[in-house]
Amino acid sequence: MYLGIDIGTSGVKAVLVDDAQRIVDQAVAPLTVQRPHPLWSEQNPADWWSATTAAVKGLTANLRSGVKAIGLSGQMHGATCLGENNKVLRPAILWNDGRSAAECEGMMAEMPELVDIAGNLAMPGFTAPKLEWMRTYEPEHFVKVKKVLLPKDYVRLLMSGDYASDMSDSAGTLWMDVAARDWSDDILALTGLSRDYMPKLYEGSDATGQLSAAVAADWGVPQVPIAAGGGDNAAGAVGSGTIVPGEGFVSLGTSGVIFTADNSYRPNPTSAVHTFCHALPNLWHQMSVMLSAASAVDFAARITGFAQPADLYAAAEDANTPLKGAFFLPYLSGERTPHNNPNAKGAFIGLTHEDNQVSLAQAALEGVAFGLADGLDALRSAGAAPKALSVIGGGARSLYWGKILASSFNLPLHYRGGAAVGPAYGAARLARLCVSGENPVDICTPPAIDQTVEPDAALAEHYASRRETFKSLYTSTKELTS
Repeated sequence: MYLGIDIGTSGVKAVLVDDAQRIVDQAVAPLTVQRPHPLWSEQNPADWWSATTAAVKGLTANLRSGVKAIGLSGQMHGATCLGENNKVLRPAILWNDGRSAAECEGMMAEMPELVDIAGNLAMPGFTAPKLEWMRTYEPEHFVKVKKVLLPKDYVRLLMSGDYASDMSDSAGTLWMDVAARDWSDDILALTGLSRDYMPKLYEGSDATGQLSAAVAADWGVPQVPIAAGGGDNAAGAVGSGTIVPGEGFVSLGTSGVIFTADNSYRPNPTSAVHTFCHALPNLWHQMSVMLSAASAVDFAARITGFAQPADLYAAAEDANTPLKGAFFLPYLSGERTPHNNPNAKGAFIGLTHEDNQVSLAQAALEGVAFGLADGLDALRSAGAAPKALSVIGGGARSLYWGKILASSFNLPLHYRGGAAVGPAYGAARLARLCVSGENPVDICTPPAIDQTVEPDAALAEHYASRRETFKSLYTSTKELTS
């Protein structure tokens, strides 16, 4: 058995994968996000640890005892600041936190070459601007910082005592020279830090340490190696077999991501496209990111009175009625690609007396699809040309939404085995590689296609027209909602 653990935003997932690459067991423990002020998004790192323990213990005990290695994936960019004796100094500032926009502008103004080194614009979601914000507004915490870890790497520290991270997750801090796959001393110095504050870097399939005796005994797992793992999207790519240049996937989780693999470093930050290291050696990737995807649909389900999000998907599918009226702007946490605007806001626009719970459900599914399509256009402008996309994440459970997405993208979507598990499955594959020495190409193959959703020609034409209106609505409301 290989254990994959994904420290997500809404929960921690643990999966067990056998030698035949079958998911034999899985468990989830929920997490909540705290928003104490506008634009803020935080979590208590202690909650990651308790949820991780709960998820692992939720797996069948006799299967846990056969684990050979553990892999980690997790939400990217979160700033976990540790002081003396690894004391957490403040709640972790998360990837969808927008408070540091001014710091981003200041960093790029002070160091124009930052974009060339990091391969990305400075954005509030990234880790480095969060520390700049702390240096200005919480100096009492900043001066006590000894280490800065990403969420999954804080969990690793409690598992093994190691300060370690992988290339893919660390590339999203904005402190890395992404081409060189190493920390950038210059960008670290810009934020008043040095390598001493950073974990050691590993490729995702390398072992970073071993599970401690105490944790092993508590979890009912042997003292096995821990793979470096990957950021959630890179780990999801390993799980979906997206490791060959030109292949891609769309992730429908809390955030929405379109991801394409590459065998060389090709940054193009002008459209807010992200260029990061992949979780395997000698690979990079580009991705577009929208900050609210399935979470925006969950929001719509809540405010329109559905008992749970699954009921929204079902109601929209039963109606099967593409909209001609209302629009939904899904910018509930601001937006990255292509707008790079932490102050962007969500909205229902164009409502009439004829709108109801079901039409608003349809609007939510279409709005997220249009936002993702904007990101796909940004990737295409950067040279990406995927011929199809695999689908991963919780939103992969709805084939009806897939029909809307495929028609908005004008691309086929492949639904594969284990799609809803996503990054945790990729983490389990990285765990296997760290002890087996196998060729990643032989292990990180795409799971079998369960179903392909093709774009509907009439629907694609309908959505192409509506998306032009959708884009104009963002532009026309930008000043009102900032």
